[in-house]
Amino acid sequence: MTPTEFTALVAGITARLPGLPLDATLEARLQQALPPGGPEFRALLEACRAGIAAGWMCSREGGGIRYGRVVKPSPATHDFSVDVVDMADVVGPHHRHPRGEIDLVMPLGGQATFDGRGAGWVVYGPGSAHRPTVAGGEALVLYLLPGGAIEFT
Repeated sequence: MTPTEFTALVAGITARLPGLPLDATLEARLQQALPPGGPEFRALLEACRAGIAAGWMCSREGGGIRYGRVVKPSPATHDFSVDVVDMADVVGPHHRHPRGEIDLVMPLGGQATFDGRGAGWVVYGPGSAHRPTVAGGEALVLYLLPGGAIEFT
């Protein structure tokens, strides 16, 4: 899996998002259309594993978290940036989502949860904030940020 192939894979998901509000309805829609264990979920998980193994994904580390921006916002991804983090039983830095955040939680071991949620999609609306928390094991979390907007506080 190359970065270009990964971008194309993600673009197939972001193509479904333009113009939709980032809210509970979108979260439910994503859970139904792209469920944990489904083909798109498995493809993204395997792509992330391959990118990490190749060294171009999650190439930075801090505070027990491996992370990195994989794709900058562009027309190819419908103005979403893509970040991927690898977290295991850790609380990340507090940040705010000026335009919202869409997360795909991909547990790797144990009964890993992200902010108390298991495998699947989590959507935070515009202006929301949190300390991303993985408990119960290790998880990869793919973040889609409209316009790449994030504010660490």
